[in-house]
Parts: sequence; structure tokens; C-alpha cells
Amino acid sequence: MKKTDSYSVLSLLSAKNSIKEISCSGWIKTKRKSKGVAFLELNDGSCLTSIQVVLNKETKGYKEISSLLTGASVQIIGSLVSSLGAKQVWEIQAEEVLLIGVSSVDYPLQKKGHSDEFLRTIPHLRPRTNLYGAVFRVRARLASAVHRFFSQRQFFWLHSPIITMNDCEGGGELFSLGLGDEKLKKQGDELIRDSSRFFGRQAYLTVSGQLEAEAFASALSKVYTFGPTFRAENSNTTRHACEFWMIEPEIAFCNLEGIMDLAEDFLKFLVNETLENQEGDLEIFKKFIDPSLEEVLQQTRNQKFQRISYQEAFEILSKADKKFEYPIEDEMDFRTEHERYLVEEHFKSPSIVYNYPAKIKPFYMKRNEGGKTVAAMDVLVPRVGEIMGGSQREENLDVLEKAMKEDKLNLEEYQWYLDLRRYGSVPHSGFGLGFERVLMFLTGMKNIRDVLPFPRVPRNLKI
Repeated sequence: MKKTDSYSVLSLLSAKNSIKEISCSGWIKTKRKSKGVAFLELNDGSCLTSIQVVLNKETKGYKEISSLLTGASVQIIGSLVSSLGAKQVWEIQAEEVLLIGVSSVDYPLQKKGHSDEFLRTIPHLRPRTNLYGAVFRVRARLASAVHRFFSQRQFFWLHSPIITMNDCEGGGELFSLGLGDEKLKKQGDELIRDSSRFFGRQAYLTVSGQLEAEAFASALSKVYTFGPTFRAENSNTTRHACEFWMIEPEIAFCNLEGIMDLAEDFLKFLVNETLENQEGDLEIFKKFIDPSLEEVLQQTRNQKFQRISYQEAFEILSKADKKFEYPIEDEMDFRTEHERYLVEEHFKSPSIVYNYPAKIKPFYMKRNEGGKTVAAMDVLVPRVGEIMGGSQREENLDVLEKAMKEDKLNLEEYQWYLDLRRYGSVPHSGFGLGFERVLMFLTGMKNIRDVLPFPRVPRNLKI
């Protein structure tokens, strides 16, 4: 076989001129045959659009055309030429077709229009569909953009631990690790089961890297975490999963206003990346998921986010001429319907709500004067509601210890965290953004299971 330059489908579709000798590999999406000519739709995952391959009786390997089934992998050697068809600019005139991996007639993706529910049963194959290929290309591009955003602003990436002993959120919804065989040990006059011998204490999968990020921000000033987090929450909603990824920046010498500025800049940066660098993937989301998606993203990128206090938002919702499923109550944590009303109907723009009641927020948030509210903020966007949550952290040792006692935390286990307030404490702030939550916003996908490569949800573990 003669050596030829290898090309991706994306590079061929973007070509400015015809190319005499090429090699292109991929999977067959469809096949048509008539009167000694066959047409393959070939895709290698590099972009949404496939490229047409034309085979005739002169093509080496044409006799094996019956083996070229949907889903089979092939290598095509030939020339890139102008297409006579109206649907594409270029096509490949094949000189040789090599079957790499066979497929069969029971290949699950023979036809178009499979339901999301069906595709969740074959997560190993669904990236081959147009829609899910687009979703996971966007996911990959956005992950790269996250690092680029923080690198441009002199942040350091912290690899925070996945195994932890702390419950950052205080909700108790942690996956415990029982490492080693159980044994009985004596505690006073009682025998108790000890299943945590490996670390000498009970260990958990992390729900957040925030506390560790605070430690490193106290040394490096600006850090961020970006990695997997876990919640043992028995919830089967479209917005919850047991394993997901979190982005959590933490900045020393930064107050609430500073972290709100960063949150707005960050979200607009990710929106801009989606609009400007999506290789046609946005079109399939507009066609099959949400026709208004691009308009919503354009508005998010171009509008100044409205900023209001929790009390102002509460008064707006209390006076709203709208019947909510969950009635507005004093010092309640707003529901998604309330958040969406604010951004979609009242302000008609993304919004940031700040200064929440202390009793509905975690211990680490900065108490405002009077102690009834904390310097917390949530970023709200259309179709989703809350997409980011953050706060200025409590830097005063006495106030923090009091809050931890009120939440019935074991202070002995948090002495390292309290040390950050004992030795050179400074005002510092941060926020958390669920990566899958922002992917749902940017793609229009309605279920978190559909932006996770292999979703982990209650009573459902595939692969």
C-alpha cells in the first residue's frame, strides 16, 4: 500500500483546494449503492458533519461492498475533489477501501431518531450519534477553556484530594469508604465494628475541594480545582448525579464583590467559547434541542448581569403576579421556579442574588454585620436557574468556631482549617460551578445524564 498523508474529516471539510492523495479513516454512518456506484457517509468524530466517499467498480476493495455495514470502521485512500452534489463542497473519490473493523446487522444505531432513554442504555455507543458526539466534543473544548481562563489570570490549578475526612457542605451525603476487612475493636466496655482500618479513621469521597483550595489560596493567592466530586444523594431528578465535576476557584484578598465579578466573567467566557469555537455542533442543539439556544447564549454573553440582594429578590417574588408551586416564605432557599422567574420574566437577563439568610447557608460563609445574613451569592441564568454558588469566606476565627459549633461539627477534625484563621488570615472568596450544570445550559440538554460520558445515578451503574 502506498503511503499517503492522513487527514481528519474536519481538516478535509475545511480544505481550500482539492488534494490528490489522501488517507482518511472513520466509521460508516450510512451506505447507498446503485448501478456500480456506492456512496459512504464517513465520520471520525472530529466534527459533526460527515464526508461523502464515492466508490465505483475501479475502487480496490469494491467487491467487498456488502461487508461495509453501518458502524464498520474503514480506511479510505483516494483524492479530495469537488462534489457534484448540493449537500457538500468536497467528497472523496476512493481509489481503495480497507475494512478495518466489521459491524453487523444488529448494530444498535442503524437508524436515526433513537430516544435519549434508549441511548442511555448503551452509553458506550451513544457518542457515535450526531447529537451525543456534539455534546462530548463541546465538553472537551469547554474543559480546555476552563484551564485557559484561569491560566490567563495567573491562577494555579490545585489537584485537591478525592478521598477526604471532611464534609464541606454539611449535608452528610457522602460516600463512605470501608477499606480493609471489618474487625471488632474494644471501645470502653463495648465491642464495635471497625471497617476503616486502612486510614485509621472513616474516609469518604469528596463532595467539594473548597476547603483544601482555601488552604492553598492562603499560600498561592489564586487557585482553582477542577475534578470529580461525589454526592450520595438518593435523587433521581434531571439535575442530580452521584458523580460529577466541579470547578472551584478560591482567591485570597478578595471580597464578595470581587468573586461576583470573576463569576460573571467566567460564565461569559465559557458562553463565548461555545459560540465562537463549536465547529458546527451548536446547529444540532438548535435543531433538535432548543431553537432559541443561540439567542439565549448571545444575551448571556452581551448583557450586564443584574445584581440584587436576597431581600430585594424576596420582595419581587412575594409581589409577583404568578402562582408558584412552592409559595414564597421568609428566609427560604429559592427554588428553581423562583430563580427562573427572576431571570426570564422579571429582569429578562442573567442575575446574581447576594446576601442570603445565614440559616440556609453553610458554616464557612462570611457573616455580615448583625449576623443574620452571609456574604453569599448565586448566579442565575435562563432555563436553568442557579448555575453557580459562592461566597466570601469567614476569616475571623471566633466567628467561624461559633458557626461550626452551631452546625454541630467536630472542631477537632477541622483544626487544620481553623489554623488558616490563626496564621495570617485574610479575606478570601470563592465559588463552585458544576461542570455538567453549565454544559446543560450551553447545549440545551435537559438531563444531566446526557452530558456525562458514563452517568452514575442511584440504582443505575453501567460500565
